[in-house]
Amino acid sequence: MDKWMTRAREIWRVHKEKLMYLIFGGLTTVVNYVMYFACTRWLEQDEMVANSVAWVVSVLFAFVTNKLWVFESKQTGGKRFLLELGSFVSARVLSFLLESGIMLLFVTMWHFWDLPVKLAANVLVVIMNYFASKWFIFKKEEKREGD
Repeated sequence: MDKWMTRAREIWRVHKEKLMYLIFGGLTTVVNYVMYFACTRWLEQDEMVANSVAWVVSVLFAFVTNKLWVFESKQTGGKRFLLELGSFVSARVLSFLLESGIMLLFVTMWHFWDLPVKLAANVLVVIMNYFASKWFIFKKEEKREGD
């Protein structure tokens, strides 16, 4: 059993960021999906309106979880925080446009069932957002010699 625990700890150490992103990316997808479902089924909103509301709520949730626990950004200054938030929202706008395009095409125009289309679009969005967050938004500051 000790061997398995040692191996599990090593996998966690090496892949912690990706595993945390999968966990919180999955939770962000759940937040997005639940908000969409509530808006379309309970509040009887149009799919595109519901998608927009779900996007706003899930982006706020994703920013906090990505900043604090996935990429562990320690930037606390107001200017740096606003830069991260602005970059995060900008990248999410691109993924929102992708998701909205998929929803418009498959649900509004071709009349596919909205819930599976929404879920598939969210999977693409989570992948796209990981790379945007890793490479552009929460990138680690390079240590310079002498620091």
